[in-house]
Amino acid sequence: MFPLVEFPDIVQHYAPYFESVFSADAFIEFQRYISGLIVSENKTVDGINRLWVVESRNQSSLNRLLTASPFSLEQLNQARLDLLAGFPGTRLKPKGVLSVDDTLLAHYGQAFEQIAKLFDHVTQTYVWAHDLVTLHYSDDDTDYPALFQLWEPVDLEKLEQGLRAAQVPLKASKEMLKASDPAKWRGYLLGVWQRRQKRHPEIRELYDSKLIIAQQLLAHWVAQHPDQKLPVTFDNWFTQPAFCRYLDQTLKLPYVGTLAGTDKVNLKTGQTTLDDFAARLKQEHLDAKEHPGTAVFQHITIAYKGGREQYFSYCNTHHIHNMGKQRLVINYRHADLSDTPTFFISNRLIWQAAGITRIRRHRWPVEVYHEEGKAEGLGDYQLRDFGAIQRHVALVAVVYSLLRAAQHDPDLRELLQRQLKVKFDGTPAGWRRATQAQSLWTLGLFISAGLAQGQTLRAVMTPLLRAICLA
Repeated sequence: MFPLVEFPDIVQHYAPYFESVFSADAFIEFQRYISGLIVSENKTVDGINRLWVVESRNQSSLNRLLTASPFSLEQLNQARLDLLAGFPGTRLKPKGVLSVDDTLLAHYGQAFEQIAKLFDHVTQTYVWAHDLVTLHYSDDDTDYPALFQLWEPVDLEKLEQGLRAAQVPLKASKEMLKASDPAKWRGYLLGVWQRRQKRHPEIRELYDSKLIIAQQLLAHWVAQHPDQKLPVTFDNWFTQPAFCRYLDQTLKLPYVGTLAGTDKVNLKTGQTTLDDFAARLKQEHLDAKEHPGTAVFQHITIAYKGGREQYFSYCNTHHIHNMGKQRLVINYRHADLSDTPTFFISNRLIWQAAGITRIRRHRWPVEVYHEEGKAEGLGDYQLRDFGAIQRHVALVAVVYSLLRAAQHDPDLRELLQRQLKVKFDGTPAGWRRATQAQSLWTLGLFISAGLAQGQTLRAVMTPLLRAICLA
């Protein structure tokens, strides 16, 4: 990638929103870091630092931003959300949706604080990774991370001591697993911890699972937005009884969860899997095809991100095994019901299929953020310190939010189009490419100015070539 000779316009335009978060020196490093995250292909501290030709600094200055600068992550995140609230396109809207998801930030080796061997559902293998839990906001105009937190592996010694202190019985026969099979010992302790929380609520504090982190993020959101009862949606992994009860009974939030075909529904005829129930309904639907008005699956359309989508839906209230009474939606995409059905539930028993499906559709943007965030460097850190990794993740969220804000900022769009004389799409990826193009244009002006001042081409190009070769 080409060198940087000044902060890109998008950084200069939005940096003032964050100035109060940092000291004067750290504010400069903040701008250097997010500039590099947008422009550079190498998202490491070393790769970003090498891009800078004018006002070149020692890498340690940029590294201190992540490891030693005393800025508050909470203040940084609030400044980011305040920026987004300042534009009609990115502020919270009545039809907005919150989604919960997590993603693995995989790395080679164990030389990272709080890294763990985790199962990757994409590759179907175990990988060394950090796990990022995200609470994401989405509406038809925009989406961005609202709150997020990195999961930390359980401290088994602390957990064991805490369980014993709470007088939770541990089987003596399981003690040998400590030495013979640590993974099974870990699973046993976590199982005891999970089952005994109702009787021993004090042990909850011994470990923050991904579900508890998601609860904490949502509780924090509700505390900050007491008048915003936005619905929450999540995939099958998060659709667990305790989590759903917490949303319904403690936070009083509507939710749309996801079930698997192997999950069970209790019918008058007995208990059956959702796959079997859907197959039975499908047959009833096909049998009734010649009788208008008796179709089991109704044709519905929903609005999503400026478009319209159609589904063929069954919607009714049922008792779901371990979940209690829920509004159940079964969706097909094809009119002949030839595709694989999807299963959603909601605690709002009067909601209809279209509303539940629309809310569930807004879970997809968090997946996109995790992928595009990785393109912005979400998992590209080489930092060993866990606190530094947390700051890096927060700064990537800032970059993604700047690109989102730019989509709804006519002043910045006009500035870039006037300078570059080209049109570009308004996606985050498009704005990143436009920022790279604008940085290239600025580099051209820098070279032109040097030549106009009488410098030789060799003198102008030497530091630039050095930066490219070392980047």
